[in-house]
Amino acid sequence: MFDQLNVPETSTQELAQALESGERIQVVDVRAPMHVATGRIEPVPYERFHNIVGSQLINCQSLESTAIDRDIPVAVVCGNGNDSRVLALHLNRLGCEARSLRGGMAAWMMLTLPRQLDTPPSVDRLIQLDRVGKGALGYLVASDGEALIVDPPRDAGAYVKAAEEAGARIVAVADTHVHADYISGAPALATRIGVPYYLHPADAVYPYDRTPGRLEFQPLEDGGTISVGGATVRAIHTPGHTEGSVTYLIDDSAALTGDFVFIGSVGRPDLAGKVSEWTAQLWDSLEAAKREWSPDVMIYPAHYNDEAERRADRSVGSPFGALLEENEALRFSDRQKFVAWVEGKTASFPDAYRKIKAVNVGLLSVGEREAATLEVGRNECALGGG
Repeated sequence: MFDQLNVPETSTQELAQALESGERIQVVDVRAPMHVATGRIEPVPYERFHNIVGSQLINCQSLESTAIDRDIPVAVVCGNGNDSRVLALHLNRLGCEARSLRGGMAAWMMLTLPRQLDTPPSVDRLIQLDRVGKGALGYLVASDGEALIVDPPRDAGAYVKAAEEAGARIVAVADTHVHADYISGAPALATRIGVPYYLHPADAVYPYDRTPGRLEFQPLEDGGTISVGGATVRAIHTPGHTEGSVTYLIDDSAALTGDFVFIGSVGRPDLAGKVSEWTAQLWDSLEAAKREWSPDVMIYPAHYNDEAERRADRSVGSPFGALLEENEALRFSDRQKFVAWVEGKTASFPDAYRKIKAVNVGLLSVGEREAATLEVGRNECALGGG
């Protein structure tokens, strides 16, 4: 029926490119407010974002009863791209230039955009892959025709494509830690293409009851290395967010910090009910980084909180020296004050995180639909949400 009506649509890629280039676009999100609260299309200015439940919008007989501007193109968004088609057609009949977002928020949550970063000396390409709906970041390190993939999501297609475009053969896949907010695609990708999957062994357990995971992985502990073409990527054990959290250091000039250090905060140590123990580890890891890392090393995290953390080229990263001055968590010189700060920042986290952890250590399998449900919403992995 809808194909016969020829409902105009836009893809997630097209919408993202239009928004990032500064085009004036309105977003009409027709989901219930409770679903919008878990995540929405960004970056869209407040005045051009409208949450109007579909059952109300379809009964509107004119635009005057809404805040929608008929002179600005509209992207209509629902959960999976079905209701939005009906409502885009309705808005067009009311005088708008409206398009339905193909695949809805489910597709937006999987959209991954590549961003070229400055390359360390031994690297040909360092690419940050930005999963905009989650605020999640992964990386491709390419050197001399070989590539390492770090922190990929369950759909790692964008990473494989980036490697192909770089003319590099994937020789290794790694996680900085066992993630709680999304299902990792690293083990499956490594198995599919027949390369090692690297993980710190301290993270190969279910942290809530210490059940050993069922993962095939190559243990990588503090000081261990991964060879990628002419580059050597060194693992630095930086526990605190998880017991096996590592930072991958490239040429002492780029640090893939995972959920250890973010631009505006640090990884929360309360996701497994071991706040006291993991806060102590986090403090020790931060102090070691302050002593040993150059202020010039670029910090590239696995998450970001909002648009303010982006650089002018829309990548997310910052020199460590700048973070020592700007990131509140890094300015503490007293352990007890840091502990008190952490205690004041901890909060509840989604129940789904426990299940996602079980999936990521190989103790549980879920289908695609359940995986999408588990991953709904932006990450909540930073202390204070920043």
